Amino acid sequence: MARVRGRGGPGRPGGPDSAVCIRPARIRLAGALLSVLALTAAATGCSTADGTSQTRDQDQARAGATATAAADRVEPLANPAEPRLPVTVRSSDGAEVTVEAAERIVPLSGSLSEIVFTLGLGDRVVARDITATFAQAEKLPIVTRNHDVSAESVLSLKPDLVIAETTTGPEEAIGQIRDAGVPVLVIDPAKDLGDVGPRIQAVAVALGVPSAGKELTKRSEDRIASVRKEIPQQSESPRVAFLYLRGSASVYLIGGKDSGATSLLEAAGAVDAGAESGLEKDFTAITTEALAQAAPDAILVMTKGLASVGGIDGMVEIPGVAQTPAGMERRVVSIEDGVLLNYGPRTDQVLKSIVEQLYGDSGSGGSGDGDAR
Repeated sequence: MARVRGRGGPGRPGGPDSAVCIRPARIRLAGALLSVLALTAAATGCSTADGTSQTRDQDQARAGATATAAADRVEPLANPAEPRLPVTVRSSDGAEVTVEAAERIVPLSGSLSEIVFTLGLGDRVVARDITATFAQAEKLPIVTRNHDVSAESVLSLKPDLVIAETTTGPEEAIGQIRDAGVPVLVIDPAKDLGDVGPRIQAVAVALGVPSAGKELTKRSEDRIASVRKEIPQQSESPRVAFLYLRGSASVYLIGGKDSGATSLLEAAGAVDAGAESGLEKDFTAITTEALAQAAPDAILVMTKGLASVGGIDGMVEIPGVAQTPAGMERRVVSIEDGVLLNYGPRTDQVLKSIVEQLYGDSGSGGSGDGDAR
């Protein structure tokens, strides 16, 4: 999980820090748009010990890249179980699926891939979806094109089980795989923190390792609970807006109630600013008015999305961002695209990274001026 650092908070625990300014408690300015002059003052009012303004540097970039590379791995169970098959399970699309073998598995989402690998069955996975970006899967052939499944690519690998989600498509491709005689198990997509355990267990049962599913569920839930216990007490919950950014396509959206980020932010002790401001849909086009209503103290983004707009410098150029408390303080929480909303076995790591970036080492800092790496 990438960290974006800068004015407003200390660095990652255990990492090297230069002189850092801890700003006073944030003041929410809901509904009020501040001038560019105020933004400039906020950005330049904190200096390092030698009197120079604190800026990004190569050491921070290298540290962020190293941390991301180290974190982008799944952690398989120590003693994986051997599948006991056949089993018959009910697919989320209503079909009854009999799994007779699990030697050549094709999971069609990054989250499903994480579950299979973490159950200790990664050596049986023969392909990946484009969203499976963790290190152990990176050399597997990709069988999706722009998130659409290529039935021909899947069938060419002679799988004995395909695991998909109800959102996986196109339907014709899934039908073609089934018509070829390959069992296709469909799982409900992840929507919130409560989906972590049920999805792990659904996959584990289908693979004939139900005890491993229970073990992994307990491990995941225990780790999430442990992170939540470490959240510093705040007099007021920080408001965090989830922005979906794709600069190359000029897509700038703010997440609402159905974005998938709400329960994650709440678990981190924060308020989903977009949902709380009344945005009912999953995503809404960013407007100055929408951002003023949300009045976020921090902004949650995917790492590649932030990079696509030119880092924080580019993000604050999006109309309305610079005038929010988050924009003025350049407070950004950046999480890798492939894991942020997976709600899989690495959810505790996602939550921990959000907490560290949002509160800082002392609970009063934040993240800010920096590029995503």
